[in-house]
Amino acid sequence: MNDGKGKVFMVLAVLLAGAAAVVGYYGVTSIAGQAADANEKNYRNVVVTATDLTFGQKLDRAMLRMARYPKDAVPEGAYADLDSVVGQTTKVFMGAREPVTAIKLSSRGGGLSMLVRPTMRAASVQVDQVSGVSGFVLPGDRVDVLVTVDNHRVNEDAITRTILQNIEVLAAGQKTEQRDNKPITVQSVTLLLDPKGAEALAHAGYEGEIHLVLRNPEDQEEVQVAALSTSEMLGKSKPAAVARTVRRSSTPARPATVTKPAQPSKVRIIRDARVSETPAVTDSVTQ
Repeated sequence: MNDGKGKVFMVLAVLLAGAAAVVGYYGVTSIAGQAADANEKNYRNVVVTATDLTFGQKLDRAMLRMARYPKDAVPEGAYADLDSVVGQTTKVFMGAREPVTAIKLSSRGGGLSMLVRPTMRAASVQVDQVSGVSGFVLPGDRVDVLVTVDNHRVNEDAITRTILQNIEVLAAGQKTEQRDNKPITVQSVTLLLDPKGAEALAHAGYEGEIHLVLRNPEDQEEVQVAALSTSEMLGKSKPAAVARTVRRSSTPARPATVTKPAQPSKVRIIRDARVSETPAVTDSVTQ
């Protein structure tokens, strides 16, 4: 009899345990569902970069991934779908895991042209390691542009002049080329200029040697700098050059020429210790 009651109690215990397990499972599932619903309401999918990207890159899926952002922290213009981003072009440098937003992309074209602001121009110049500030000119820096013109062909001193100031660097890169049968490292620097500045840079590259001078990024002031010639650098005066400069800048009026009236020719006659003068006879043949 007691064995029968024990079996009944054991069956009841098993049934109660099973029921508790079922209730617990559904309870946990319900809580997890509620948490997932809350997570779905409070978080959003955001497209981010999978690696560092430079400007002008056309995006594909390998460059992107999805991330979850709190709803209140989603950047303005962010994308929630990879297909909305693939095929567009970056307009700026982007770091890894950076949210991709509409303002950073362009569906038109790509490359360096995306950094050229309206009414401006991008112009490149090649400089060596010395004239290019030892290769330390980087995108985003600001530089002054100097040109040295050798005027020996017209018997004048070489002159260095600052032709552009506070110019933004858009891009910079290095390459190796041969000069005088020796390999040298040359830096190509692309500058953001207005059309007039682009003309000045092109002409400077044709006439002489270009140098870049690196500026402090917070120094925006343009300074009046006089050109420097070889004679001035060596402390020598050169008045002839000054005179030529004056003639080029303005044309002075010629001094008035004063014409003295012609004096009639006279013949001096000495006779008996007396001196007398008489007008000379004019030869009509020689007039």
